[in-house]
Amino acid sequence: MRKLFERVKRHVDFLIIGSGIAGLSYALKVAEHGKVCMITKSNEDESNTKYAQGGIAAVMYSPDSHEKHVQDTLIAGDGLCDEEVVRMVISESADRIKELIEWGATFDKNEKGEYDLAKEGGHSEHRILHHKDNTGFEIERALLSAVHKHHNIEILDHHFAIDILTQHHLGIEVNSRTEGIECYGAYVLNLRSNKIETVLAKTILMATGGAGHVYSTTTNPVIATGDGVAMVYRAKGRVEGMEFYQFHPTSLYNPGESPSFLISEAVRGFGGILKTVDGKEFMQKYDERKSLAPRDIVARAIDNEMKIRGDDYVYLDCRHLDKSELIKHFPNIYQKCLSLGINMKTDYIPVVPAAHYMCGGIKVDMNGRSNIKKLYAIGECSSTGLHGANRLASNSLLEAVVYAHNAAMDAIEENKNAGFCEEIPDWNAEGTHYPEEMVLMIQSLREVQAIMTNYVGIVRSDIRLQRAFDRLEILYKENEALYLKTTISPKLCELRNMINVAYIIIKHARQRKESKGLHYTVNYPRS
Repeated sequence: MRKLFERVKRHVDFLIIGSGIAGLSYALKVAEHGKVCMITKSNEDESNTKYAQGGIAAVMYSPDSHEKHVQDTLIAGDGLCDEEVVRMVISESADRIKELIEWGATFDKNEKGEYDLAKEGGHSEHRILHHKDNTGFEIERALLSAVHKHHNIEILDHHFAIDILTQHHLGIEVNSRTEGIECYGAYVLNLRSNKIETVLAKTILMATGGAGHVYSTTTNPVIATGDGVAMVYRAKGRVEGMEFYQFHPTSLYNPGESPSFLISEAVRGFGGILKTVDGKEFMQKYDERKSLAPRDIVARAIDNEMKIRGDDYVYLDCRHLDKSELIKHFPNIYQKCLSLGINMKTDYIPVVPAAHYMCGGIKVDMNGRSNIKKLYAIGECSSTGLHGANRLASNSLLEAVVYAHNAAMDAIEENKNAGFCEEIPDWNAEGTHYPEEMVLMIQSLREVQAIMTNYVGIVRSDIRLQRAFDRLEILYKENEALYLKTTISPKLCELRNMINVAYIIIKHARQRKESKGLHYTVNYPRS
């Protein structure tokens, strides 16, 4: 007999899965128009946003201009950006920054009282608003504070979204190409009570962030397992551009530490210089912008230098920079390095590339709508067309708030005529939990990460991708069988999601027969 979890059914106007900058700012905008429920699988403040060091890009002062920012974004995106989207996001930047400030976020200013704008790779001007070297933490703090003050917003932390609800759960098969798929809510596992709840909503927002943990080395927090993309993909939602996974060039080389500690790109914007282990500059061999070239170029250059030299890392040299200003701008990075016996004032910082940002994701229009009715997606889990083949540094937080605004305005209108699908059945689960099967999940996760790191990393080839596909297919079949007979748990669901996401990355990488941006293959080298 199947074991029925205790039945709990919720009804909300706006369901949000995720609690980063995208979900929080969206919540604040829709909360005046109905009951809002935010679901997050860990603590409410645990998101990729929290760990964003550099800042948020926006045009503030002359000689900078919207056109310069647009061109920098298009160049970084290697010809695959949607220019209409780029211009829309950048033109709305000032209004969205103003809202963040009104919600309580603070950004550093200089002695003149102007914003102390930083410069990062790929940017032609200083345009990065920041709060020391923990900008994301400051934005997350401010938005959570504002959300807590709103009577219409409920945050359910330690709740894991298992799957979104569609016609499939009514026993109706839908051809996604010819018929409309519709989203009614989500099945959610309450990690405190172990109850699986059915949450019904008029509109649903996916804001689950990235998937860095499909790779062995990543700067992402442990929650970044691609849950949103996997859920939407299983529901026959459109996903695009997953071959473009961005590796941050400079994570701190500290074997055994996971996630990897990020050395912000702003350090290079401040004047830090990349060097080989013997103290020689090398970026001039790869790009005239040297250490401030876009991330795809810098990551490939570091990867190449490590391979041809047989080194495990390269150095970031800050010794020539103003010591007091360096510590003032990067206090957290300074303290982290110091804790490992590295004084960035006098020592080289060992760095390596690490998986950092998912440029593809759930395909959405300019209002954040997916192809599934009533389902929106914003933030890192979405693909808007802004980033193209490679994200320009610090454009992601900007994209999140702009699309949160657009999606909120659209969802408010959508909700006026939307209702609930009461026919959705409660979750039904069968099987026995075998504690010893945890070893299967741990080993499968390690295999996924090894496959992706070794075969689908910074540099790829047809034969590597074929091998990755073959190996992952076996893992997929094994894990689906395990999923069907094992009691639901976060670890099992995360593994399932990571296998789904890894498969999509490999699939999209095999389909692209060219080197473009973050997807570089030796079979189709750039001219």
